[in-house]
Amino acid sequence: MMKEVDRETPSSDDDEEEGDRRNLIPQNDTRPTSNSTHFPSLHIDDDDNATTLRRSCCSPRGFKDKKRYLLVILIPLVVVLVYFSLHFGSLIGSSSIWNINSVGGSSYDDRMSESELRSLYLLRQQQLGLISLWNHAFGNNSASMGSNSTELGAKRFHFEEVKSVIYKQISLNQQIQQVLLSAHKNGNFSELGLDNRDLDNVEASMCRKVDQKFAGRRTIEWKPRSNKYLIAICVSGQMSNHLICLEKHMFFAAILNRILVIPSPKVDYQFSRVLDIEHINKCLGRKVVITFDEFSELKRKDFRIDKFICYFSSPNHCYLDDGHIRKLKELGLSMPKLESPWLEDVKKPNKRSVQDIETKFHSDGEVIAIGDVFFADVEREWVMQPRGPISHKCNTLIEPSHLILLTAQRFVQTFLGTDYVALHFRRHGFLKFCNVKKPSCFYPIPQAADCIRRVVERANTPVIYLSTDAAESETGLLESLIVLDGKPVPLVTRPARNSAEKWDALLYRHGLEGDPQVEAMLDKTICAMSSVFIGSSGSTFTEDILRLRKDWGSASVCDEYICQDELPSFIAEDE
Repeated sequence: MMKEVDRETPSSDDDEEEGDRRNLIPQNDTRPTSNSTHFPSLHIDDDDNATTLRRSCCSPRGFKDKKRYLLVILIPLVVVLVYFSLHFGSLIGSSSIWNINSVGGSSYDDRMSESELRSLYLLRQQQLGLISLWNHAFGNNSASMGSNSTELGAKRFHFEEVKSVIYKQISLNQQIQQVLLSAHKNGNFSELGLDNRDLDNVEASMCRKVDQKFAGRRTIEWKPRSNKYLIAICVSGQMSNHLICLEKHMFFAAILNRILVIPSPKVDYQFSRVLDIEHINKCLGRKVVITFDEFSELKRKDFRIDKFICYFSSPNHCYLDDGHIRKLKELGLSMPKLESPWLEDVKKPNKRSVQDIETKFHSDGEVIAIGDVFFADVEREWVMQPRGPISHKCNTLIEPSHLILLTAQRFVQTFLGTDYVALHFRRHGFLKFCNVKKPSCFYPIPQAADCIRRVVERANTPVIYLSTDAAESETGLLESLIVLDGKPVPLVTRPARNSAEKWDALLYRHGLEGDPQVEAMLDKTICAMSSVFIGSSGSTFTEDILRLRKDWGSASVCDEYICQDELPSFIAEDE
């Protein structure tokens, strides 16, 4: 089960609300849209025509285009089915590949009756699927044509869902052909040109991997001066926030040509338990990061910070409270006065450039500290690109430790296999947080189950890996409602320690078992390895998984947030 533990225990409801606000991503206050470069769930093709088609179908203005598109799909299919139904007898009678006379009368009749009944059932399923597609596309158009698309109940039409339904109808059509032909033992399916190769090609394109275009990355060289250091200060939120903060500090260090000092575990998380810090140096081919213990050993005779620069000046300098300042002083560091080069509010960060950082954060001092940069908006598109803004020879700089990565692989081999959907289902503290946002991002369990089922159907995978902090009452209901083709789709979570199972033996042997941050990183790794990922909008835990999927090249065109582009079917009133 996914769990991240707060560094501070809230003392009141206001503290809990502030903690939620810190732990969740402010830039997600607006619901993600289908043309977001961050989450290409509605992507069909990379050309401009496909982009235009997506936009026209996803708004009331594109209703006529959407109707024409579906009619192009449905009319030929109906014609084919009618023709097939009217002429099937003549097709059988004229074909030379069936030797009907050689088959016993009664057994042949029985097989034909059984095949016809099965075919009627499959045709009915095909009909229901097409009706569902029609209703989903046009069911609420009379209301939505004259209303704002952000009103409760409005939905956008997903092209990926169209593809999924069409694929299922193609698959059903093939099953009908196979059932009807099965009554004729001498029938040769391939001689009619009815084989699986075309269907295999369609299936392969359904949830293909996203081409991240790594070769076109914009990068900066990180070549630090040997005697210049930058101490990272990260205080906002939980581990996922701190990892994002650490990644931004690496960018700052590269701009300022300094060695990055990983925060001390006495004031921050113990990063060495979840990250391979030396991996970063190997990827760059030089020493660019050091642990705080290494730094204190190098500077033990002159253990000081020459300049403490605060990226944010409001609501307080460096986003630091008295407790964090006290912890920093307890490390034995000599600290100067906190200062900020500009007026910057953490609630409304301004867009900043590399030149701004070079100018405002320049210092001739050997050791500087910069804090907290989690909310900083510096060269966002550059920083958020796959594999990050820094030139290196690895897939990603900040990735799980080798022990966690290997444990995740063993878990997948034991419980999941190659094809599985991973679901990060954030619930704890989310109801109040999401309902403050417009629109809300907290969905009733039945609605969430239906959204998840559609993705699973599109991905054509047999199992879901669940990473959640939800109560069993919620996960139990969720699992009971995710039903595909009449069968429940199992939700797999990491089981409790069992000596008979060896997939987690490495963590146990190295004393990492039971560490909540190790378990959270293990959950992220399993999710990042999945065929398709469904995340929770607004959660930094989800965002870190998306970063890994982009960097590893495992992101799929079917990846999306839970109920992306939908509004909750019910929203509670404010307090």
